[in-house]
Parts: sequence; C-alpha cells; structure tokens
Amino acid sequence: MSMSLEELNALASAIRAEVAKAIVGHDGLIDHLLIALVSGGHVVMEGPPGTAKTFLANSFATALGLDFGRIQFTPDLLPGDILGSNLFNFQTSQFTLTRGPIFCELLLADEINRTPPKTQAALLEAMQERRVTLDGETHALPDHFMVVATQNPIENQGVYPLPEAQLDRFLFKLLVPYPDETEEARIVAAYSQRQGPQRPADLGVRAVADAARLAAAGSVLDQVKVADDIIAYVVRLVRATRAHSELAVGASPRAAVLLAGAARARAALGGRAYVLPDDVKALAVPVLRHRLTLTPAAEIEGRDLEALVTELVEQVEAPR
Repeated sequence: MSMSLEELNALASAIRAEVAKAIVGHDGLIDHLLIALVSGGHVVMEGPPGTAKTFLANSFATALGLDFGRIQFTPDLLPGDILGSNLFNFQTSQFTLTRGPIFCELLLADEINRTPPKTQAALLEAMQERRVTLDGETHALPDHFMVVATQNPIENQGVYPLPEAQLDRFLFKLLVPYPDETEEARIVAAYSQRQGPQRPADLGVRAVADAARLAAAGSVLDQVKVADDIIAYVVRLVRATRAHSELAVGASPRAAVLLAGAARARAALGGRAYVLPDDVKALAVPVLRHRLTLTPAAEIEGRDLEALVTELVEQVEAPR
C-alpha cells in the first residue's frame, strides 16, 4: 500500500480532528506526536500532574486504531511486569511465554520516572530494536512500535531521573504546560458535567487509521529528499553542542540521525518533498533538550538549556 504526500496530509488532518474532540489546546504537542509517528520515533512528555498527558496519549492511540498497551510505572514495578516471563506449565511440562504489556503497537509508559532505573532499562532494547529478549529468546515487536511516555518534573517528590541511555532513545521531549485561562475555562465547561472516568471513545474519538495506513504513511518519507547541505547543517548543529563551554554533555550522533529524520517527517506533513533549514530549526529544541547537560558553573549561573539551544541554532550558519 502506497500513499502520496496529499493523502498523508489528509490522514494527519483526520487524526488531529479526532484528538481535538477530547483534548483542548495542545495543538503543537499533537503535531510533534504526528512527526514522531511518521518518522518512527518515541516521545516523552513532561509536565505537572493534571495537564492531560495521559489522556492525550490515550486519545492519540484511539485515533490511530492501534493495539494499545499501558504500563503505570511505580516504585515496586519489576522488568518482568513490563516484558512478561516464561512460566512452567505443569500440564504440558513446558515453559510458556506470558507476554507483558510491552507486546503492543503503541505503548503508554505512564509516569515513567516513578520507577527505578533498573526497571526503566527494560524498555531499552524494545525502543531501539523493536524486539524483546526473554531467557535468551528474541521476540519481535511491530515495525511501527511506538512508546509515548509521560513523566513528572524532576522537582516532584518520588521520581527517579531517567538514565542518559534511556533519554537518548526518545526522539522528542515535549513540555506540557498549564492551559491558558480561556482553554482552562473550556476544559472545565466540557468535563465538569461528566461523571466517572473519561474515555476518548465516550467523547466521540474514533479510529481513522490502521496499521496498514500507518505503514504507508511512514513510507512517504522515501519521497522526501534531504540535500547534502541540510545534512551538513544538522551535523554542525549537533557537533556544536559538544564543543560548547557551558555544556558538560553534548548530543550524540543518534541525535543527528533522529533530527534529520524528524525534519523529513515535518517536511512531508507540510506537503513538501524536500527539507528546509526551517524544519531543522523548528525541531532542534525538542530533539536536543533532553540530551544535553549543563556544566556545574552554568547551572549555578541559572543558564536555561532551551535558551542555550536556541542560541546555538542562531549561531550555526544555515544553508541559504
């Protein structure tokens, strides 16, 4: 099944419209989720409790029509609770695989930083290689397997920082702010009259895609060309983070690969078969913000990582 740029944009518009039935605002977040979906990336959303992070992920999954799994990360969660385990069947005298919730197409890793790093690391192989290894046996996950994680700000109580190796596997880190006054009034008006748990389907959200259409959407990127000067620009930008005097840790080559891929997806969703420098600039902050670490001196001075990335985007020469 193939798909044109026009068909991709029609599908993206349909997904946005369905999610908007349940979610007030957050248009930018939905666009970034679509970019991650098309480019095959994973997303972590950070924000205070009560800002609809989980409900946004659930509504997005409902609109996609994918097999949806959810894990509520807690301090006592074990790797086996995520991956599953081989249990001995006394009737057959054989071990049988009991699959964990990770065996799905879209996984919501809710409050991922409320579980210790040992359990967080259970996702590493699945996120990078779309497979799970249990007792030496490898089990494949769907090619379009996607993790949408939510986390609370590090200032909250009872959270564990995500390891660098884990963070580096997320394409985007998206910040979920409080709504403005007008949006908050709309939220209260829409939900204060409802009783019981809120479900996207109850609000009219329906599936407008399926696995076949989403696979075709990903293949649209084959039509999008990245010029050599754009690739060179991405590499210069990422390498500049490693040479910056206020950064103790810069971005990895994986960051450059993911940034270029996300720029292709943004171009495709914009109806273009070519990548512009503006595509790279627009995605630099969400791609890089979770991969960089300030030096102690920069932290004492109160330097802001996002402002630093924005400065680098302005300083690194872009193709004309």
